[in-house]
Amino acid sequence: MQRIVIGITGASGIQYALDLLETIQTADLETHLVISEGAKRVLAEELSMNARDLAQFVTQVHDDRDVGAGIASGSFRTLGMVIIPCSASTLAKVAHGMADTLITRAAHVHLKERRPLVLVPRETPYSRPMLEAMLKAHDAGARILAANPGFYGNPQSVKDLLGFISARVLDQLGIDNQRSSRWKE
Repeated sequence: MQRIVIGITGASGIQYALDLLETIQTADLETHLVISEGAKRVLAEELSMNARDLAQFVTQVHDDRDVGAGIASGSFRTLGMVIIPCSASTLAKVAHGMADTLITRAAHVHLKERRPLVLVPRETPYSRPMLEAMLKAHDAGARILAANPGFYGNPQSVKDLLGFISARVLDQLGIDNQRSSRWKE
C-alpha cells in the first residue's frame, strides 16, 4: 500500500486540511497524520473539533512530540508529505532544517530523501522573512502551494474553493483525483 504523511500546523485555514482528509478517504492510501499543538487550538476555534475527530479520516495519527515515530525515518517510504496549512513558524523551521517536532522532522526526511514535500501557507500578506523562507524551502526541494484557489471552474461554494487546493496538493503528490474541475477539461 502507498503512503502519504499529512501535517497540520497552527495557521488559520484548517478547513483546507479537513477537505484534503475527506478527499483522500476514497483513495487506496495509508495515511499518517500529525497535528501540531497550535493546530489543535485552531481546530477548536475554527471548526469546534478536536484532534480525535480527525482520526476517522486517516490510518494513523502520530503525536507531534514523537520524533522517533516511523515517519521520522528515511526508511519509511511514502509518496510524499503535505503540511496544510503550513504556519509561518513551520515554514521557517523547514526552510532552515530545524527538526524539533515530528512534523518538521518528517519534512526534513522528505527533503533529504528527495520525496515530494508540499507546503501550503495560508497566512497573508507575506513578510519578507516568510518570502525568503519560501524561497529557501523551494530551493531545498519543497513545493510551495499557497492556499489561493482558482475561479476558472466557476466555484459555487466554499467547499468548491477548498477542493481546488486539495486537487492541486494531490496532483503534486502524483495522486490521481477528480476533486476539482481542470482548465479546459
